[in-house]
Amino acid sequence: MQLKLRIGIAALAGVVMASLVSADAHAQFGRRWQIVQNNPPATELIVARWRFGTNGAIGHMGWAHNYPNSDENFNEFIDQSTGIDIQIPSYRIVELGSDEVFLYPFAYVSEPGEMELTDQEVENFRQFIDRGGFVLMDDFDGSWQLETMRSQVARVFPDRPFIRLESSHPLFNAHFDLYDLNGMAPYVPGGNITYYGILNDAGDVVIAAGHNNDLANFWDWYDQARMPLEPAADAFRLGINFVVWSMTH
Repeated sequence: MQLKLRIGIAALAGVVMASLVSADAHAQFGRRWQIVQNNPPATELIVARWRFGTNGAIGHMGWAHNYPNSDENFNEFIDQSTGIDIQIPSYRIVELGSDEVFLYPFAYVSEPGEMELTDQEVENFRQFIDRGGFVLMDDFDGSWQLETMRSQVARVFPDRPFIRLESSHPLFNAHFDLYDLNGMAPYVPGGNITYYGILNDAGDVVIAAGHNNDLANFWDWYDQARMPLEPAADAFRLGINFVVWSMTH
């Protein structure tokens, strides 16, 4: 896989300007609440956004936060900064309890602090990982959301504890060098950003869970004044590192 080597503020700013030209009311959260299924093109990478059982703490809609703007913007940056075959609409909502979950090996999970998985979802989750899938968990903060996420994943992998992932872990430099995960911290709730991981039998990270971080907010809102370009660029770089890691490990 041929990978381009750089994504910088200049490239990010260029896409921002293009976005601003066509911005309208949808940029002010409108599309986020229009939960419409997407039929992706046949590309090398399709990012699956999992829909899963919830406890209702966030209105049963945490799984859909920032959809579809963040999905589309993230895919655009993957396309611009790597050699991965992907298009802007290369994303899909996937029911965790369905067999479709096994079709897309990279999964994005929003608000895992609202998880309350069914037995079938627990089984599918475990099989997904054991078959070589990768899960990125995003957008949860505080102690109760962390403990909810941990307890639900413990149902999936009672034999595999979470470990803390230090910033020196090669996952964080799979494509772009990131030396400080907390450059995004002032713009997200909860304090310092910490990533936890579940490893497979080979010792590779197969679940990455970002506590006190919200990558999708940056991906969704990077073209608005509320998200400065530098931390937004870090959020895109970090997300792309996860993708490249998942496709090379």
